[in-house]
Amino acid sequence: MTGHNQTVISEFLLLGLPIEPKQQNLFYATFLVMYLTTVLVNLLIIALIQLDSHLHTPMYLFLSNLSFSDLCFSSVTIPKLLQNMQSQVPSISYAGCLAQMYFFLFFGDLESFLLVAMAYDRYVAICFPLHYTTILSPKLCLFLVVLSWVLTTFHALLHTLLMARLWFCADNMIPHFFCDMSALLKLACSDTRVNELVIFLMGGIILVTPFLLIIMSYARIVSSILKVPSARGIRKAFSTCGSHLSVVSLFYGTVIGLYLCPSANNSTVKETVMAMMYTVVTPMLNPFIYSLRNRDMKGALGRVFHKRKIIFSL
Repeated sequence: MTGHNQTVISEFLLLGLPIEPKQQNLFYATFLVMYLTTVLVNLLIIALIQLDSHLHTPMYLFLSNLSFSDLCFSSVTIPKLLQNMQSQVPSISYAGCLAQMYFFLFFGDLESFLLVAMAYDRYVAICFPLHYTTILSPKLCLFLVVLSWVLTTFHALLHTLLMARLWFCADNMIPHFFCDMSALLKLACSDTRVNELVIFLMGGIILVTPFLLIIMSYARIVSSILKVPSARGIRKAFSTCGSHLSVVSLFYGTVIGLYLCPSANNSTVKETVMAMMYTVVTPMLNPFIYSLRNRDMKGALGRVFHKRKIIFSL
């Protein structure tokens, strides 16, 4: 469809969450607390890893990047959601909408790749403990992190450029709390078949492949653990793997269900709730699952605060 006779829109209206007015303040306070928790805890983890030399290892290099990704991933959508919940006109400019979509895809993809790197790290540590430092050399770890950043940059840019070529005319109301890619495609009044094809093809590479690699890594870990006769070691390992896999399943399950397996029966409310799970809940849970339950992190926290206490006392 040509655009010469269309009224090109300059902003979108984010309809937000399906919340009754009397419950608005309660949900606002809940999301604010969850967001602040996500930001503060992830900043704490990044600071601890930087300050404590004992944590300058491959595992914590991946963890610090994951914490940064979680912090930014939440910051892309939640502050705007909180602002719109207190605004009479919950609008976002066209450029701001595309920028939000780009960074949402970027940090979401980055988290996906980092979870793969962390699963591989645990696989090598448990299955090949004597060769851990040889296999996961500093060069390989740096390469995995840089590769994750580069791939996510190009993938997010590809979808953003494809979205920018579309025309949006009459309807500018997005039934979501952020500029979700699938919601924007439904509003476009030009042909979206190329976008949908790229989402399906690239989604298989960016989402499904990492998910399968993570499952394979943990399957090998479980298989290796079962060969060890220690019941205590088996319980501890299964507890760790189970908690990690629960977060991975929550993140990938909702994303794959929304973008790669769309259903005509999916209501707007259902899609919004699923999106809340991986944009708000998962970034808040990741630090507690991957880091703060860790004995090394607890030790680092004690050492850092002990040093600060000595400095202040002097």
